[in-house]
Amino acid sequence: MSRASRSTGPLDPSDLLDVSALLSEEERAIRDTVRRTVREHAEPHVGTWFEQAEFPTALVPRFAKLGLLGMHLTGYGCAGTNAVSYGLACLELEAVDSALRSFVSVQGSLAMFALWRFGSEAQKQEWLPRMAAGEAIGCFGLTEPDHGSDPSAMATTARRTSGGWVLNGTKMWITNGGIADVAVVWARTDEGVRGFCVPRGTAGFTTRDIHHKLSLRASVTSELVFEDCELPADALLPEATGLRAPLACLNEARFGIVWGALGAARTCFETALRYAREREQFGRPIGAFQLTQHKLVDMALELNKGLLLALHLGRRKDAGELRPDHVSFGKLNNVRVALDIAREARTILGANGISLEYPVLRHANNLESVLTYEGTTEVHTLVLGEAITGLSAFR
Repeated sequence: MSRASRSTGPLDPSDLLDVSALLSEEERAIRDTVRRTVREHAEPHVGTWFEQAEFPTALVPRFAKLGLLGMHLTGYGCAGTNAVSYGLACLELEAVDSALRSFVSVQGSLAMFALWRFGSEAQKQEWLPRMAAGEAIGCFGLTEPDHGSDPSAMATTARRTSGGWVLNGTKMWITNGGIADVAVVWARTDEGVRGFCVPRGTAGFTTRDIHHKLSLRASVTSELVFEDCELPADALLPEATGLRAPLACLNEARFGIVWGALGAARTCFETALRYAREREQFGRPIGAFQLTQHKLVDMALELNKGLLLALHLGRRKDAGELRPDHVSFGKLNNVRVALDIAREARTILGANGISLEYPVLRHANNLESVLTYEGTTEVHTLVLGEAITGLSAFR
């Protein structure tokens, strides 16, 4: 189908600017395949998973079969797609629930990317094919109970021994931690910050899941505890030296969030639009009132601007021209507007908006976490502040 014929088709309120026309056939095919899969196998059940605080592990083999796990990496059984395709997959996953995108993001952009970029060939051969196939799950241990936005102050330590390393410390708010077969863990050493590959079952390594969450309830969030955890010498990620290594992994994950947050926003917008067309008050659909149309138009504007921003950053990434401050720009803007859209959509649904029969408040609750993890709004603001002024506000 030509671009001209697509432009004369029916209006898609979620894609007013026809951003879809800027995608390749392969990118659209990947997007549509992921969308069909999660709508069939996840969307009907996600409210229950959220309510019961249950992560759907049965979906992992299905995600693997689609090639979603480490999909933007090359070799070792990974699909090797471009960055835009990965972003589109993140969008469709988070359109159902942030927990699904978070799982894929942590698996591929944090744990697998860390091994792929900084690991030894033996570590890559041992873990990456299994992780791409969904046979092994990974997590990424950077954040600590007292050191979230400032990883340079981490308290977890790794001490050299005659046979390898001894790891001590605690990591907090770790997605996939309780179900992970391997953890990529960052610790302070006499040589600076280094990364380690720590399989589940290693003596001295335990996990505790975090309960009573009001957000990301369908995601496994855990504490990692290391008490005199003895590691062999080859547990070290040889190419990871200093904080630049884990921060590079975070940039990979943040890129997926730039797209994923728009999936949550799109679902909230589409839910509010359907509701406004069907819900009648004062003898007419509430979508016919000016105040409701104003809300819907503002939501559509921000959603479509966010899509253009995500696509621009994706093309820059595929061209090898994406900078960390570009990612901060996208994460700061798109998560913030997604949360605004979710909150505004809730007002259109009125009291029904708080029910799990509708996805809006579930998405809003999840986005409160997305707003914080992978760099808070404040941190990304200061990253951009330094890019604009040339002056750092961190130290």
